[in-house]
Amino acid sequence: MTTRIKRLGSILAAAALPLAISTAFAQESPPLTDEEKAKAKEIYFQRCAGCHGVLRKGATGKNLEPHWTKTAADGTKVEGGTLKLGTKRLASIISNGTEGGMVNYDDILTKEEIELMARYIQNPPDVPPEFSLKDMEASWKLLVPVSERPTKQMNKVNLKNVFAVTLRDAGKLALIDGDTKAIWKILDTGYAVHISRLSASGRYLYTVGRDGLVTLIDMWFEEPKTVATIRLGSDARSVDTSKFKGFEDKYLVGGSYWPPQYSIMEGDTLKPLKVVSTRGMTVDGEYHPEPRVASIVASHIKPEWVINVKETGQILLVDYSDIENLKTTSIDSAKFLHDGGWDASKRYFMVAANASNKVAAVDTKTGKLAALVDTAKIPHPGRGANFMHTQYGPVWATGHLGADVVSLISTPSEEKQHAKFKANNWKVVQELKMPGAGNLFVKTHPKSTNLWADAPMNPEREIAESVYVYDLKDLSKPPRRIDVAKDSGLPESKAVRRATHPEYNEAGDEVWISLWGGKTDQSAIVVYDDKTLKLKKVITDPTIVTPTGKFNVFNTQFDIY
Repeated sequence: MTTRIKRLGSILAAAALPLAISTAFAQESPPLTDEEKAKAKEIYFQRCAGCHGVLRKGATGKNLEPHWTKTAADGTKVEGGTLKLGTKRLASIISNGTEGGMVNYDDILTKEEIELMARYIQNPPDVPPEFSLKDMEASWKLLVPVSERPTKQMNKVNLKNVFAVTLRDAGKLALIDGDTKAIWKILDTGYAVHISRLSASGRYLYTVGRDGLVTLIDMWFEEPKTVATIRLGSDARSVDTSKFKGFEDKYLVGGSYWPPQYSIMEGDTLKPLKVVSTRGMTVDGEYHPEPRVASIVASHIKPEWVINVKETGQILLVDYSDIENLKTTSIDSAKFLHDGGWDASKRYFMVAANASNKVAAVDTKTGKLAALVDTAKIPHPGRGANFMHTQYGPVWATGHLGADVVSLISTPSEEKQHAKFKANNWKVVQELKMPGAGNLFVKTHPKSTNLWADAPMNPEREIAESVYVYDLKDLSKPPRRIDVAKDSGLPESKAVRRATHPEYNEAGDEVWISLWGGKTDQSAIVVYDDKTLKLKKVITDPTIVTPTGKFNVFNTQFDIY
């Protein structure tokens, strides 16, 4: 751990002290002009709200309310020292990042923007307006009615091996042919698309942007076409479809960060049908005004969605078989729920309660919590990774934003040959050493013997620009480091190009990595042979701007990871 990170850890430890000291913050917040406030508000939404919350109450990131971000006017003594936050100290944290997984912004924001944000978060947070069913109806655009769409696939593209690639800061989505590696189509979407999801049929692609815009893309046209859009609110993160037999392509559900609620729409038109608030009590018995909807997945064994409510620690099993009389099972787990995925059997959903350093496992067959598993600091699995461990049987893997390990959790199996592993179920059976913290995604494939892990949130450039590959046949060996930035052949840049989000192709023999550069730097998708780990292709183009998440159609459609 570097001296810089240790120092920042001490700063944050002081910042997180009990709020009883809030009476010390009597001085006025730093002044902002209307122009400065508007600019800072936009930067906060784009870069900060996801971890710290619209109301700045914190979740994955720290609480950023003014009662502790402002400098103590009376020089309050805390543990033998003077608590001094304020503009200078906050600017240092923003600039350098933290050991808890916050990226360093000195290569993303200008020095003036960093100083502006340090002043902005010492002012009271703005509260965005609510967003009702009528607001959704007003935003809904049915661009191509179902009757005017193709009745069969009109192109010759292998849709199963198409990759949907988020072009974060461009507010666009690139559809790339996984067979030819050619860019098939680039479409406008919401800002910073968080995920892409597929309809049960594999025909329709749905995206949701951080600005709350949902886009429905029909891939049966000669060229993919946006056929409908709708807005869920001012900040959103997740969508999924109805996958159970008889409900294919019928419904879409979307979860909002603001307002805290989820919405149900028609799957083929996005016509809004229902909005359900998630405000309420936390698992600790306290009311929370901003319980954001994090990850959503569709069950394969029931007409049911698993909806994870971040701040309350509630996991909701929502039965969509009768949306007029919605039935919901609420399961207590732990705060603050974030992302997750299915175990190999697709019976258990595993979700990171990352600020609690736990993974919650839900048995969707019984509708009950199966386990709360203690893990290393700030688990962040993405969808996680399933494989057969040579010693411990079926396991599900998660990386960590705040710890330099990948945790392997033993998961149950109904197969007789796996009965001998039962004693280890719901335990972390092994921790694989990473070169540092800052992992966002781990990934493998049923046909692979490798486990890929990134570390884009690590403050060290060499680590952030690389990925690490573990040999599943011998996990005692250290992972092999692959320098993605170097392999890309792109010219060196001042900004860090972060290697992130490994994604397999349909066949399970290639891994695609996003090399996420700055807005003005050339970025790329770098493709590797999974067996040899050798470079196969660099996909780059002036239109490939800040690529982040990539979603292979087949693997996303069938939850293969």
